[in-house]
Amino acid sequence: MTSNPASPRLLLIGASRGLGLAIAKEVCSRGWDVVGTCRVGRCEGLETLANDTHGRLRTETLDINDPHEMEALRSRLSDERFDILFVNAGAIDDPDRSISEVKLEDFVHLMVTNAFSPMRVIESLQSLVEKAGTIGVMSSELASIADNEFGSWEAFRASKAALNTLMRSYAARQRESQRSLVLMAPGWVRTDTGGPEADLSAEESAAGVVDVLIARAGTRGLAFLDYRGRVIRW
Repeated sequence: MTSNPASPRLLLIGASRGLGLAIAKEVCSRGWDVVGTCRVGRCEGLETLANDTHGRLRTETLDINDPHEMEALRSRLSDERFDILFVNAGAIDDPDRSISEVKLEDFVHLMVTNAFSPMRVIESLQSLVEKAGTIGVMSSELASIADNEFGSWEAFRASKAALNTLMRSYAARQRESQRSLVLMAPGWVRTDTGGPEADLSAEESAAGVVDVLIARAGTRGLAFLDYRGRVIRW
């Protein structure tokens, strides 16, 4: 990666496909340098993008549920600094299964992948973010307890609501920090997660997500926002 020292930098966790890959492409197109992660054996799309962006993108491997890989990544990046850290990795479940139908191991997997591991990533990598930088994590409109009027996606909702709660606790511990903290809701996106009937293309959502992350720079504290910058009720 032949980065320009003057270019802003993004560390994007979970960039191998779908919305993560679209965010990496969008940020590179705006003149940023990006370090994007993918799981071993799932880096083809990200590596292709790295070749197409002529040095703006570098790939790193990470399974966020593997603490040894997390430690190794932290060590490899220890001398680097980023303007934004954004954690995009996550998992989904069958939206039609009520909590009584969800297997224990599936529920645990969702909670670990969508809440526990993203926050552990943030705790591990926070020192790589500039003192007035931005730390964001991909949440969902479905995480809103106030807006849950129709049910469905019960285990997924619970995992993302847990993520929001953990991020709010993190923000409380960081109240003296100059950093901007963002819980991001990307909209209903046509990816493997959102399905083919969704409202937005990955590119449309990614452009909005990047707009919001950049616009939040310099604004202290935590906000729960959608890809248009609108506040979502907790």
